Amino acid sequence: MKKKEVETKTKWSIDHDHSIIEFKVRHLMMMHVRGEFKTFDASIYTNDKDFKTSEIDLWIDVASISTGNEKRDDHLKSQDFFDIAQHKQITFRASTISAADADGVCEIWGELTILGITRNVKLDIQFGSIIYDLSGNLKTGFSISGMINRNEWGLNWNASLDNGGFMVGEDVVITCDIELICVSQNNLIMELEPTTDRLSSK
Repeated sequence: MKKKEVETKTKWSIDHDHSIIEFKVRHLMMMHVRGEFKTFDASIYTNDKDFKTSEIDLWIDVASISTGNEKRDDHLKSQDFFDIAQHKQITFRASTISAADADGVCEIWGELTILGITRNVKLDIQFGSIIYDLSGNLKTGFSISGMINRNEWGLNWNASLDNGGFMVGEDVVITCDIELICVSQNNLIMELEPTTDRLSSK
């Protein structure tokens, strides 16, 4: 008899003290307004430590949006934009992560849901090393960047400017830096199977 290969499932948790989800959008056709979501979490599992086969389910509390201006934040939470009374969360579920290119950048594909509208998006992701911190915790991290058109998720509010153009740009640039801590590793398979050269004798 020989053992089947043991597959180890690793669970990771976000280290919120060292993680951030940010965005920026053009304002008055000139500069950018920047903001972040302060409350978010994710369910993240990998096969051993291989993130190419990772399962990532992320949720964001939309009410935690912060742009440094309370009046603007209240407008973003209103029915004109995120309508937090009806849609409390933004979610992202990863489906595919490509192999890294020469610069170590992968493509991550997944379903992004905003205002109840789900669309496939592609983002760039760059993984850091897997190391132990000073407390002996196994950690890793990654940076994510990409751009989406907010109109595709029903975030259509805008205002025309007297000299032409609009107050708010359509394209939203997303940047995230996420640090993870290993929570647990569990063996999923530990079975026996007969070897091909097994002989029976009487």
